[in-house]
Amino acid sequence: MTTAPAIQQFTYAFAKDKGVVVLPGRDVLTLGMRAGADPLVLLEARRALGSSFELEPLDRDTYERTLADVFTADALAGDSVDAAVDARGGLESLIDDLPKAADLLDGQDDAPVIRLINGLIHEAMKQRASDIHIDPFEETLSIRYRIDGDLVEVLTPPRKLAAPIVSRIKVMSRLDIAEKRLPQDGRISLSAGGKSIDVRVATLPTRYGERVVLRLLDTKNALLNLTDLGMDEDTYQRFAETLSQPNGVILVTGPVGSGKTTTLYSALSRLNTGRDNIMTLEDPVEYGLPGISQTQMDHKVGLNFAATLRSILRQDPNVVMVGEIRDSETAEVTFEFASTGRLALSTLHTNSASGAITRLRDMGVEDYLLSSTLRAIMAQRLVRKLCPVCKTSRTATHAECDALGLPGDTELTVYDPQGCISCAQTGFTGRLGVYELLVADRAIRNMLGEGASEDAIDQAAFARHDRLLDNARRYVISGETSVAEVLRACRKGGQ
Repeated sequence: MTTAPAIQQFTYAFAKDKGVVVLPGRDVLTLGMRAGADPLVLLEARRALGSSFELEPLDRDTYERTLADVFTADALAGDSVDAAVDARGGLESLIDDLPKAADLLDGQDDAPVIRLINGLIHEAMKQRASDIHIDPFEETLSIRYRIDGDLVEVLTPPRKLAAPIVSRIKVMSRLDIAEKRLPQDGRISLSAGGKSIDVRVATLPTRYGERVVLRLLDTKNALLNLTDLGMDEDTYQRFAETLSQPNGVILVTGPVGSGKTTTLYSALSRLNTGRDNIMTLEDPVEYGLPGISQTQMDHKVGLNFAATLRSILRQDPNVVMVGEIRDSETAEVTFEFASTGRLALSTLHTNSASGAITRLRDMGVEDYLLSSTLRAIMAQRLVRKLCPVCKTSRTATHAECDALGLPGDTELTVYDPQGCISCAQTGFTGRLGVYELLVADRAIRNMLGEGASEDAIDQAAFARHDRLLDNARRYVISGETSVAEVLRACRKGGQ
């Protein structure tokens, strides 16, 4: 058996039209051949490759999946995309490379649409973007990256490119190309620059065509230790102590994009010692957790949080993570589950830790169940970190000191964003976690049992501990973020 020579791949147009593709990762040069392809194409392939090869027949569906995988992987090899983008002068030039012909995918110059999509993904990874938004409007197609929580427009090509771009993304994510009337969800698994990247794909019909959002999930960067989240020492110690309890409910609250899932995954990683049966119910499963059983919800077949949680007791779990408490049934079942002597972790969309109590009461969770089962509620935000290269200093105004909860005559040096090449002119690079932790100690449990108000519980819980704004203020004092950024994320009116 001879060793395979360096792979010389056909163009996308040739592989799709003729039905043959070079299969990667084989010891010998191997061609995948689509069912029904003309055998005479093998002679042409032999001349193009300049070498003998083995043949592997593939049915049509398998061939289409393989074709998408091969060209996605080739184009996302890391340095090759980087060099291609740089050589052409940026993403805008990839748009210029697109031919004027209507059938862009079958163009003869190495599938320019594939180059564009992979260039977009690769550039998004370089800029630390969490999402790519592709949104068709009347005249243009808006392509934006979400970087550090904010959307930044990177391209506005003509709207006529929407159809081929969306079609190519659907092929890559195994979605139905013909279905344009209903939302669809899919996933693309990529490897780029030594990183394993999962891309969650969501499509939605709009007035001018289908809107697509690609969420980039970097597994290695997502699985952090609890100590890496940026909690202050008091919050960290109390949260770690709460996690050591064998039963009860621990909630993480905050708006969308505030890092709740990362906090829960970090907590599960701390609990994952191998001595406990840990299970998760997620919608969808975002990251794989070694040693933990993860179940993805499927509402089409009735697999939802409440129904699965009822069945999970027969699996003898010690710890269960419920992706989100969205309704009364899920809330009730979660607290009943925890009352059987297990530990349950979940998320809830509220603006403050104490606000979660009112939300749970509105969902029908009884005060006696809250009193006996609730262990802690973590509220959190993410604030953008100032670029250390270009941030500028000044003295805080009296109004800013007052807004931060400092005496008006405080002499405080603060920093503002400026913008430079290092931060892509945004003034920020990365984000910082801000937390407040309400621990249900004996006093709080008594108040819950007596039906105390949210304000009374809030006053008692944070009499000796910091709230969100207090925790965020330390980042302003240390010069890591700006006053405006803290007030945007953590001011009382927005809590």
